[in-house]
Amino acid sequence: MELYLDSADLNEIKESFKLGFLTGLTTTPTFMHRHGVTDVDALILELAEIVPVLQVEALGKTAEEIVTEAHRLISIGLDPAKTVFKIPVSMEGVKACKALSDQNIKTNVHLVYTLQQAYMAMQAGATYVCPLVGRLQDQGHDALGLVEQCVEAVNYYGYDTKIMFSSVRYAEHIKNALSLGVHTITVPWKVMKQLTENNFTKVGTDQFFEHTRLMTVKVKDALKDVNPIVAPNLTVSEALVKMTEFGYGAITVGDNGSAALGVFTDGDLRRLIQSEGQGVISKSLSELTYKTPVSVEADNLLIEASNLFNQHEVDTILVTEGGKPVGMLDIQELKSY
Repeated sequence: MELYLDSADLNEIKESFKLGFLTGLTTTPTFMHRHGVTDVDALILELAEIVPVLQVEALGKTAEEIVTEAHRLISIGLDPAKTVFKIPVSMEGVKACKALSDQNIKTNVHLVYTLQQAYMAMQAGATYVCPLVGRLQDQGHDALGLVEQCVEAVNYYGYDTKIMFSSVRYAEHIKNALSLGVHTITVPWKVMKQLTENNFTKVGTDQFFEHTRLMTVKVKDALKDVNPIVAPNLTVSEALVKMTEFGYGAITVGDNGSAALGVFTDGDLRRLIQSEGQGVISKSLSELTYKTPVSVEADNLLIEASNLFNQHEVDTILVTEGGKPVGMLDIQELKSY
């Protein structure tokens, strides 16, 4: 199934065609008006340089005027091999479609709302017939039923016409188009960007990145540029200030360049106040008793740290090099690195 972008916004047109697989661009005078275009011919020629195939309006009240407009656009620089002229369905429109088709000029008879209109366009040799699904549904009509009838008519009678599913409102319309077997679809960029999105895909992809990171990145590469270590002669109160400055819920107690005396956490503080009262904040850190800290060597992979977090159910791990403290790894840093 061919995939067209439906737009007149230069920025999104340039962005979308970087995908490399779009068939072409459909645009309308309404889109151009919406974006404040004042030189239509200049924009059309610019678009023709960007996209593989350009579908652009050839307006006229009579068949002769429509054909003349198509030839005028070709004369200013549009390549007939890469251009499809859009014609609103009418008796004059299908007459013009036939005349252009006889000259091997491609056409798209659009603004189709009934099977009868589609049939007249097919019979006139239209390259594309374009029912407007969203607009029909807005009016309470069975737009999908019409598209299905158009596809069946092409398949049953052997017309060369391609049925284009247009006036796309949301991603579900693309599923509808695929299910109905249309030959081409034209989609706004805001909808096209949603087509590869799915929450389960995102969860799975994030998990792949996380597991790959754990198996390939070293602990030292995930550390912040700060070593939250304080001297043992500081009071608990002073240690709390330093803890806030470092931005961790824990600090290493010890002297730079030597093994750590221990690790003091905000959880330790709560337990001390509960057991000894608020006077504990004036105590020196050297007076406290410390458990052996959970630690990991800086050159180890993050998966080693992850295992320690899970095994000991802690939020922060001491990071060492040769047994000396060089930093701390918070569980949130493990997840966000």
